[in-house]
Amino acid sequence: MCGIVGYAGRRGAQPILLDCLKRLEYRGYDSAGIAIVGKELQLFKAKGEIAVLESTMPEMEGSVGIAHTRWATQGKPTTENAHPLTDCSRKVAIVHNGIISNFMELKEGLLRSGHTFSSETDTEVFAHLVEAELKDGLVDAVSKAIAKIEGTYAFAVVGEGHDEIVATRRESPLVVGLGEGENFLASDVTALLKYTNRMVYIRDGEVVRVTADSVDIFDSKGEKVSREAEKITWNLEDAEKGGYPHFMLKEIYEQPEAIHDSLLGRIEGEESEPFFQDNRFSNVKIVACGTSYHAGLVGKYIIEELARIPTTVQISSEYRYSPVARENPLVVLITQSGETADTLGAAREAKKRGNKTMSIANVVGSAITREVDYTIYTRAGPEIGVAATKTFTTQLVAMYLLAMELGAQNKTLTAQARRSMVGTLRNLPRAVQDVLNQARVIEALANKYSDARDMFFIGRSINYPIALEGALKTKEISYVHGEGYPAGELKHGPLALISKESPVVAIAVRDHTYEKMLGNISEVSARGSPVIAIGFEGDTELSKFADDVIRIREIPPIFSPVPIIVVLQLWAYYIAKARGCPIDKPRNIAKTVTVE
Repeated sequence: MCGIVGYAGRRGAQPILLDCLKRLEYRGYDSAGIAIVGKELQLFKAKGEIAVLESTMPEMEGSVGIAHTRWATQGKPTTENAHPLTDCSRKVAIVHNGIISNFMELKEGLLRSGHTFSSETDTEVFAHLVEAELKDGLVDAVSKAIAKIEGTYAFAVVGEGHDEIVATRRESPLVVGLGEGENFLASDVTALLKYTNRMVYIRDGEVVRVTADSVDIFDSKGEKVSREAEKITWNLEDAEKGGYPHFMLKEIYEQPEAIHDSLLGRIEGEESEPFFQDNRFSNVKIVACGTSYHAGLVGKYIIEELARIPTTVQISSEYRYSPVARENPLVVLITQSGETADTLGAAREAKKRGNKTMSIANVVGSAITREVDYTIYTRAGPEIGVAATKTFTTQLVAMYLLAMELGAQNKTLTAQARRSMVGTLRNLPRAVQDVLNQARVIEALANKYSDARDMFFIGRSINYPIALEGALKTKEISYVHGEGYPAGELKHGPLALISKESPVVAIAVRDHTYEKMLGNISEVSARGSPVIAIGFEGDTELSKFADDVIRIREIPPIFSPVPIIVVLQLWAYYIAKARGCPIDKPRNIAKTVTVE
């Protein structure tokens, strides 16, 4: 979950590396460091955010270098454990994103060989392995060193006297940016968009040599690989705050456009985009983590409603350990980054089981897209805020599109019903904009309840997963303990926790569960808990049961999760703002989880 950048060119490397690194700080901010090759290898690192590094580091001369921002896994977040890490002679410096699972065994062998260590990290092992093989050059040394490594990694290596960066990856993201008389590498394209939009994605097991004038890729056998660059359509402005105080708020407000872009070319006329041809699936299994898992839970309701196909949802980290059932599902893997380690592992396991696989991802060319049979790109653009917002709503859009396609194949969705759905999909950006227009109302209510220690979120049917996602958003950025429940489960235990100090956010749109939801709200109110209800415009009944009501445009209930989650994103944002929390950098959390 760390961030890596590298630069080889003719300009001074230090300011470029720092600029790129700042765009990766969402990947970790426990410590940061930089190494530059000049007349000698120079290195500086510091505990804390990149701003600490920038304000304390000396000026470094040189046009080749690497830098790192860390989310601690092995070893405490200290200056000693910050990257880059070096070998015994301090002639080699490396940065790493991932986990070396056999590092203790390797470290013991290196210690017996006379190597000395200066950190608690697993990463330092690799520096010493490279040192031991350096006599035949940096590319050869890195290739031999990774042959001894078990685990996941993206490494970038520089050495004194070498005008090159050598990098490699396995299950951790790594992309090379192509410039004119200069080249770059990073964990994420967003770090490089200021300098280039031509990207080459490095694949598992490959080693890449980057200089000012060339990029050479070698496969696991040492053979050169030829690969065309991909042009990224995002621009620098997409990855900047654009006048907003936080990336999260900017990305919340980008959702009407993101939804529109995700639908472009996919709902022309009556037909949804044909993601696959001549395939019939008896069931669907959705696999995802975190917020993407909640999108999958919503997707279950949509697919079962429109396509009448039994659908299950499983956490990615559990999928590989589940028994192999006598079934042949379409396995749908949802991941914003396309690099989530657990979801990548699940994709590989699904292929081993002989299943057809589909990914729903936001990043073109990401690892998951090379592992699966089909991909739906969500087209949300870069998302920098750690808390997922626009990527979640576009994942929901992808679930509607997929369900429509499956429904068409199964003939469970009539042409008339499809036309109606297409019309509602086209109007979703307006429904979301209606919510954004109420931001001040939502902020006032969030301020009213921002001192709460606990909050509960309840919903039924398709909006139960939205209650889960609302709770997740609230706790991850405001540090308020939030819990989501199916409203019918309150009487089976959670009511014991309800009190006047614990507000309840209740999703109560007029659908087949509406009367039951009103009963659940009454249960909560009877025990003194304040209720903030989310319902449709024109619903006069709801205000009789709730203390406060937030209203959304009335749309078919199956589509209501989209505007409702935008309400809950703003709710979480303004609670966190009122509490003075670091909204874009919540403690202990990184944007992309590339370790298991």
